[in-house]
Amino acid sequence: MKKKILIINPVGHKEWNREISEYLEPVKEEDTVLDVVSLKEGLPEHLEYHYYEALVATELLHTIKQAEKDGYDACIIGCYYDLFLKEAREICENMIVTAPAEAAMHIGTTLGSTFSTIVVRKKCIPDMRENVFRHGFVHQLASFRSLEIGVQELQKNPEFTKQRMREEIQAAIEEDGAEAILLGCTIQLGFFRQLQQEFKVPVIDANIAPLKYAEFLCELKEKAGWYFSKRGLYETPDREEIKRWNIEKTFGVSGLW
Repeated sequence: MKKKILIINPVGHKEWNREISEYLEPVKEEDTVLDVVSLKEGLPEHLEYHYYEALVATELLHTIKQAEKDGYDACIIGCYYDLFLKEAREICENMIVTAPAEAAMHIGTTLGSTFSTIVVRKKCIPDMRENVFRHGFVHQLASFRSLEIGVQELQKNPEFTKQRMREEIQAAIEEDGAEAILLGCTIQLGFFRQLQQEFKVPVIDANIAPLKYAEFLCELKEKAGWYFSKRGLYETPDREEIKRWNIEKTFGVSGLW
């Protein structure tokens, strides 16, 4: 089944787009067409603060809706906060939407009975804990472990980052009882295989997990007709209301709806 999937890095720079595309090429299905984009320049370059999240909201959601209009089968919100995931599913009527934390937790809790998430900073933990509750995995959460390395610093000294990851993974396994490790940032890419071999537990990469989960959900939609329920949480807004309020004109997205 041919699938067209868009990954959106919800930041105002393109620094990681090519690297992520090349990183995922060997693991995607042969018939998956994968595109990676970012938001427009001038928006925040990382999302370590709630204010920055709020600033990207409109651009992110309208980019997702446009992707659906452009014929994508799935869209991945490329941030482990699962930024505006429920809002994205609300506005989409045909396209699959997923995000890293949701995908990683589903996969990680299938491969082990408990998991720990390796986050970049302690500031991340309250929101990420809320996502654990929201996605229904609180009883399997062993711990959060923080590297105390900002997103933009993760790849500047890979050996230092890898050593910090080793330290926190070892503590998560030995002290917290984690059976699987989730890497809680998409820019922690490139580390999972070696760490997995060293610690002999599944180490779930935050880029690979949502890609494979999106492919899985696309196949379920194609072969079983399963799509996000519109009877409650993901009910789509009234198009006539959106038109009456001139939302498209106000936000410069003519024809989006």
